[in-house]
Amino acid sequence: MQSLRSAQRASAFRSAAKPAAARRSVVMAASKRNDVSDSYAKALVELADDKGRLEQVHADVDAVAGLIKENVKLRDLLFSPVIEGDKKKAVLAKVSKEAGFQQYTSNFLNLLVEKDRLNLLDEICESFETQYCELTDTQVATVRSAVKLEQEQQFLIAKKLQELTGSKNIKLRPVIDTTLVGGFVVEYGSSQIDLSVRGQVERVADSLTKEMTAAM
Repeated sequence: MQSLRSAQRASAFRSAAKPAAARRSVVMAASKRNDVSDSYAKALVELADDKGRLEQVHADVDAVAGLIKENVKLRDLLFSPVIEGDKKKAVLAKVSKEAGFQQYTSNFLNLLVEKDRLNLLDEICESFETQYCELTDTQVATVRSAVKLEQEQQFLIAKKLQELTGSKNIKLRPVIDTTLVGGFVVEYGSSQIDLSVRGQVERVADSLTKEMTAAM
């Protein structure tokens, strides 16, 4: 029975997946960013890779991106043009210590303060993620579900995506979306796999609409 379920799940993945050019989406996203942001991100990626700390620095950059997105007060302080650099450095030093950032990450954040480039931090984090994924052959996928998925479920999704994309690594970004009712939707590159209850209902509704239209 378990093997039958696995086969059905694999079949559902294949039929629900929409073909896409993931590389094209990466190029398009990069073109919208500031070249300066890409240059700073590239410098950090290369430094971290050369020092054998790419994974650790990547985790730091992920944490920084999350902090400035979720902590409005921190974001306002760091991006404010009227707050002195020394104060920003002191705050970043405290954040770095509490989060256990690599020294390379801390030094990089200080460099952004000195060069007055903290306002590009969002773009730099985004560019770092893109370049990291290209360097490590990692496919990032957003998984939207009505409820939090168990680790085993996430593992199975990642494994199937690895087969579909041929990527060496898969990075899942879980997002709770109660409008889906049940099931989940996987988005990677410009492709989408919709195995949600809402998606099934919409497909049935579309099918019925087409049949009714054809019968008129």
